[in-house]
Amino acid sequence: MGNHIHKMAEGVTLIASDDTWIEGDAVQQLQNSKQMAGMRHVAGMPDLHPGRGYPVGAAFFSTGRLYPALIGGDIGCGMALWQTGLDVAKSSVDKLEKRLGNIDGPLEPEWQSLVSRLAPAGSGFHGALGTIGGGNHFAELQRIDEVYDAATLDSLQVQKKRLLLLVHSGSRGLGQAILREHVDQHSHAGLEHGSPAAEDYLARHGQALRFAEANRELIARRILDRLRTDGQWLLDIHHNMVLPHVRHGETGWLHRKGATPADAGLVVIPGSRGDFSYLVSPVPSDESLHSLAHGAGRKWMRSECKDRLSKRYTLAQLSRTQLGSHVICQDRRLIYEEAPEAYKPIDSIVATLQQAGLIRLVARLRPVLTYKTRGECCE
Repeated sequence: MGNHIHKMAEGVTLIASDDTWIEGDAVQQLQNSKQMAGMRHVAGMPDLHPGRGYPVGAAFFSTGRLYPALIGGDIGCGMALWQTGLDVAKSSVDKLEKRLGNIDGPLEPEWQSLVSRLAPAGSGFHGALGTIGGGNHFAELQRIDEVYDAATLDSLQVQKKRLLLLVHSGSRGLGQAILREHVDQHSHAGLEHGSPAAEDYLARHGQALRFAEANRELIARRILDRLRTDGQWLLDIHHNMVLPHVRHGETGWLHRKGATPADAGLVVIPGSRGDFSYLVSPVPSDESLHSLAHGAGRKWMRSECKDRLSKRYTLAQLSRTQLGSHVICQDRRLIYEEAPEAYKPIDSIVATLQQAGLIRLVARLRPVLTYKTRGECCE
């Protein structure tokens, strides 16, 4: 365990193995974040990569102040896993792709009663509910490829013969609007605990969390409806959020930016859209700030991807993966940015967490059909 949880400096932890590739800029951003007022401890995950001023794939514990900029604009971004009624052996990926159609646009009118029940009123962004968005967001049908812990899988009532549906999305434009308003008023200085500004931000942050969770449920139900099947909710977790936390007797704030909670039950750690995902049982650790990697982590900057890949792969080739799955992404820029080559291998991320004693494997999930966008997707 010790050689995978590295103490970079006082209050700075990095979870990595010797062969984990992490950009120096990301490590520098992690160390810089420790210098923020009231920051007690920061922890980088093996999927750590540079963000817009702050690293992605990290957790941060502060006292006295909380920092909305650490969480970023997609408050509540996370993963939801559903079991579908679709039989793996009887499901043709071509037929599934045709049935799914286009889910980029607003929800149909018949969904509005469910929207009203699930989503917070007055957000101003209800038109985006039930849509995935851009960037690394996706919805993916998966099948169980390998089982490591049958008893834990059984406790979720998961049936190996059924397809699963993993949804990765967040609060869409709502979280970004909340962050923009905060930065316009307070810059990046953070908010004093208990101040009116902090209480106002936390109230709106809570609204964005509920919006993001509702969005994932609406995406899942919309897809199940298109595929003419039912579904069973299995789990839903946020990986961009702030919450109260007590560490070593100090009461403060735990921020996660692209970090999966290790204290909320089973979680999925997905690979790129041409790689496996893993269902895991977390082992909470103070050194990791009770957090885990939230995915494979970017290897290349988005601006580099098309130049690196366009001479090697056609768009048609990128819509099929080495694992035999299909990818629906008709945004010519996004399909290059989200190619498997742009990400770290998920096996290396999961192995690092496992060897650090932070997770136990439950099952490996194989992609079948990934939905990104049918058109020119937006953030």
